[in-house]
Amino acid sequence: MQQKIIILDFGSQTTQLIARRIRELNTYCEIVPYNKFPHHDPDVIGVVLSGSPFSVYDEKAFRTDVAPLIGKYPLLGICYGAQMMAYQAGGAVEPADSREYGRAHLTDIDVDNPLFRDIKPGAQVWMSHGDTITALPEGYHTIASTEKVAIAAYQKAGTKLWGVQFHPEVFHSECGTQILSNFVIGICGSRCTWSAESFIESTVQSLREQLGNDKVVLGLSGGVDSSVAAVLLNKAIGKNLTCIFVDHGLLRKNEFSDVLHDYECLGLNVVGVDASEHFFSELAGVSDPERKRKIIGKGFIDVFEQEAHKLSDVRWLAQGTIYPDCIESLSITGTTIKSHHNVGGLPEKMNLRLCEPLRLLFKDEVRRVGRQLGMPEHLITRHPFPGPGLAVRILGDITPQKVAILQEADHIFIQGLRDWNLYDSVWQAGVILLPVQSVGVMGDERTYEQAVALRAVTSTDAMTADWARLPYDFLAEISNKIINRVKGINRVTYDISSKPPATIEWE
Repeated sequence: MQQKIIILDFGSQTTQLIARRIRELNTYCEIVPYNKFPHHDPDVIGVVLSGSPFSVYDEKAFRTDVAPLIGKYPLLGICYGAQMMAYQAGGAVEPADSREYGRAHLTDIDVDNPLFRDIKPGAQVWMSHGDTITALPEGYHTIASTEKVAIAAYQKAGTKLWGVQFHPEVFHSECGTQILSNFVIGICGSRCTWSAESFIESTVQSLREQLGNDKVVLGLSGGVDSSVAAVLLNKAIGKNLTCIFVDHGLLRKNEFSDVLHDYECLGLNVVGVDASEHFFSELAGVSDPERKRKIIGKGFIDVFEQEAHKLSDVRWLAQGTIYPDCIESLSITGTTIKSHHNVGGLPEKMNLRLCEPLRLLFKDEVRRVGRQLGMPEHLITRHPFPGPGLAVRILGDITPQKVAILQEADHIFIQGLRDWNLYDSVWQAGVILLPVQSVGVMGDERTYEQAVALRAVTSTDAMTADWARLPYDFLAEISNKIINRVKGINRVTYDISSKPPATIEWE
C-alpha cells in the first residue's frame, strides 16, 4: 500500500506548492481536479482542498460536494477550500473590507487542537484573499484568529475537518510546515515512507514488470530529467535501453562531446547524432520565434525517427516527463492545455508505447533520485535549458556565426557563475544575442558590433521567477571578459525583469 494524500485542485496558483510541501514530509500525494476525487482508491489517507481564484458565491465557481468525504477522510481546506466547506454547511462568506495580502500573525490559538500542535501564539502566516468567513455553520468552532481575521482557522466539532484562511504551503508562513506535518502525519497517520530510495526500488521493479524483455528507445537532451530517466531505466532493463542524443547545432559550447562523455561514464548505451547542418539549413532566414520552435521540433522528430528505425524490435519510447508537466497538460476541467511530450507525435507515428518513469516526481525529487542513483553532481544540478537551445536566445535569424558568438559569451557567463560559487544559487542563466548593434571604442578604433543581455533568475519551479541579484563585481568581470574575448560583441546588459510579467527566455 502506497499511502497518499489527495489534493483537490480548485485552480490556485499554489496548488503545486501544497504538493511539494507534503512530498517534503516523505508522504506521497496527488493533485486531481476538484471534481475528480478517486472514491474507490484504498490508499487515500487524507484530503486537502486548495485555494482558488474564484469566490465561493460566484456562479462559475468550482464546487464539489464534500459531504461524502466527511467522516471517511481527514479534510483540510486552505483559503477557498476552507471557505467552500463552511459555505456549503451554512456558514457565511463575504467580501472583506479590503483584500488581505501578506504577513499576518496567529492569535487566540487553540493550542490543544491537533492541527496546531507546537504552534505558538504570534506565529507568522501568509494571507492572500479577498473574501472572509464571517460566520461559521452550527457545530463548527474557531481555533485561531489574526489581527484582522476573526475566523483564521476552524474545526467541525467531533470530526477530522479543518479549514484555514491562510496559506501554510507558502514560504512566508513560518509555521506552515509544522501545520501541514500535524495534518499529514499527526492526523492522517502517514508512515512517511515516500523517499528517493523507496521510489527507485518500487519504480525499477514496476519497470521490469511493465517492459519485460522489450527494447526501449529514449531521447536524451542532456538535462537532468531525461538523464535521470535514462539511468533509472538502465538500472531496470540494462542493454535493452538505447538512448539517442541529437545535436541540432544549438547546444552550449562543447556540450555535445561533454554530455556524451558523461553518459559513457554512466554506462549508458548512447547514439550521438550530429544533425547541425540539417537544422541550420531548415532555419536559414527564419526570424519568427514560433516558426523556429516548430522547425526545430519537427527536425528533431525527423532525425530521431530516422535513428530509431535503425534499431530492431523497439516497442517503447521513454521520456523524462515529470509531474508538473502532467499537471499542466490537464486543466482542472479535464481539458488538455498543451502537450509536454519531448517528441510529440512519435509514439503514434512509430507505433510505440510510452514509458515515463519520472511522471510522479517534481524537479527537486528528480534531483534527489539522481543523487541516490550515484549520478555526478554537475549533471544533477544543471540549469534547465530550452529544447530549441540557443535558437530562442538569438533574436532574429539563426546562422552558424551567430551561434558561435553566443556559445562563447554563454560559456564565459556560466563558467563565471561556477567560479564565483553562484551557479547553484541561480535557477537558470544564459546570454541572449540581441538584434541590435551599438557604437563602441576598442583601443583607438571605433566599433559597431552586437549587444548581448545576461539573464539569470531564481525560482523553485519556473512558474514564477525573479531576477537574480548577482554581485556588481561579478557582472563587471563577466562584461569585461565577454567584450574583450568574444569578437563581434561590444556591449553587455543585464536583464532585471521578473516572471510575470516577463518570461524566463526571451522567445
